[in-house]
Amino acid sequence: MGDNPFADLSLIGGRLSLDFVNTVDTHDTRLDDKLNGYSDLLWWALRVGMMDEAAAAPLRAAAEADPARAEEVRAAAVELREALYRVFMAARAQEPADEADLSVLNREISRALGHLRLVGADGGFGWGWEDGVQLERVLWPVVRDAAELLVSGELRRVGKCCGDNCDWLYLDTSRNRSRRWCDMQSCGNRAKARRHYHRARVGAEAGGG
Repeated sequence: MGDNPFADLSLIGGRLSLDFVNTVDTHDTRLDDKLNGYSDLLWWALRVGMMDEAAAAPLRAAAEADPARAEEVRAAAVELREALYRVFMAARAQEPADEADLSVLNREISRALGHLRLVGADGGFGWGWEDGVQLERVLWPVVRDAAELLVSGELRRVGKCCGDNCDWLYLDTSRNRSRRWCDMQSCGNRAKARRHYHRARVGAEAGGG
């Protein structure tokens, strides 16, 4: 299948559903949207370890055989992503989620959980997914993870990056919930550089006066 173009994509969400929301930098302008085709969904699923190439190959072939259906699934994925972002942001603000966004999420939950199966694993049981080549299966684990996060105590730890042009979300596991950046090496360092530049400029203007 070749080299994954998402190989260097940062995974800082701490939850699968948050990393899914982070497939775009800003949600109002859709800056640097990474889900521009069904193949992008598969590359992302490979990047996060949600499936391996053996599982992705038949989905890729099915998408190539039915591009119209593949585009429908991609569009549904973007709709889900945007609804999830708004629901998470409403939760952070301790405000009720928009009913339209909850409707999108509940629709996808109904579709996904109908394919959830109990399977034998390591002498016991675990959760797995129905076999078969269904283009939507790339969304099922995301939907399940989002639903579990939304009803868990971890929801209050969902944070948003303070960087300019960055709407990335993450699970803030710091003791006092003091995390501000998606990644200190990117948004954090840019903010530090801007503060340094501002202080240096103010100092230079004061000295010149």
